[in-house]
Amino acid sequence: MNVVVVGAGALGGYFGARLQEIGANVTFLVRERRAVELDEHGLKIYSKHGDYSIEQPNVATDPKSIPHADLVLVGVKGYHLEGVLQPLKVLVANGAYVLPILNGIEHIEVLQRHLGRKAVLGGLSFIIATLNNKGHVVHTSDFHDLIFGPLHPVQRGICKKLESFVGEANFSVSNSESILTELWKKYMFINAFSGITTATNLSIGEVRAYPETFQLAKEVLQEMKYLANANGANLSDDDVKEAEKKLHALHAEATSSMHQDRRKGLRLELDHLHGGAIRLAERAGIDLSYTKAVYGMIKPFEKA
Repeated sequence: MNVVVVGAGALGGYFGARLQEIGANVTFLVRERRAVELDEHGLKIYSKHGDYSIEQPNVATDPKSIPHADLVLVGVKGYHLEGVLQPLKVLVANGAYVLPILNGIEHIEVLQRHLGRKAVLGGLSFIIATLNNKGHVVHTSDFHDLIFGPLHPVQRGICKKLESFVGEANFSVSNSESILTELWKKYMFINAFSGITTATNLSIGEVRAYPETFQLAKEVLQEMKYLANANGANLSDDDVKEAEKKLHALHAEATSSMHQDRRKGLRLELDHLHGGAIRLAERAGIDLSYTKAVYGMIKPFEKA
């Protein structure tokens, strides 16, 4: 399988390397600065599930230099999405399907509008990872899950092919016929997890130690359920309870990628995640009071 990874950050770097580990022909389409870093240091994964190194990753900075791709894995931050639309158009024109694994939900509509509904698969991941000072991936969670599925009937073939191909990969994989619901479940979870850890500047264990503080995360889960259902996802109270269980199951030192970015003084995905939820709520006539409060607390650190 010919795979192009757009964005070789912690997310794209991890799954791209794991796909190359099982024999995929992987090209990392990156900006010039990241290309230089990969050329100097290679791409390495440090993980309790097994380390892996690519000494000389196949890197491109121009999509026109890539003759063909079966699949394009998009792992950029939400605020970089607009900047990769033109490269994605080039790759889709050559027959590629696009699998975005960004957090949030608004990007699906954006990608479908620019690339066509048939080209954009549904996808998400569950993983906690970051880059070290050499640009290597440090995977710190027990889980490393990739979930994908068709958003259009013509995509079932590529989803079956992908499911078969990645069966031996060193991460958990699921091909879901209800991928839109799965996307909303993830969005519900990540807005609570990233919101509460970033707003408080605390790991999840420290948040859980204060029931009054953890209650804010639970309120965000409820609000996101209402928003999901207003957008046709049909989430249940059991889904909310499952998300809460995930928050309790996280290692005490675990924290979100947004909180890690706040700690590093980097730009945050606040507008893409919580801002996106607020925009969708306004469109649906729903009030997200707790989500708005979390958004307001994080806003001074956004660095947009």
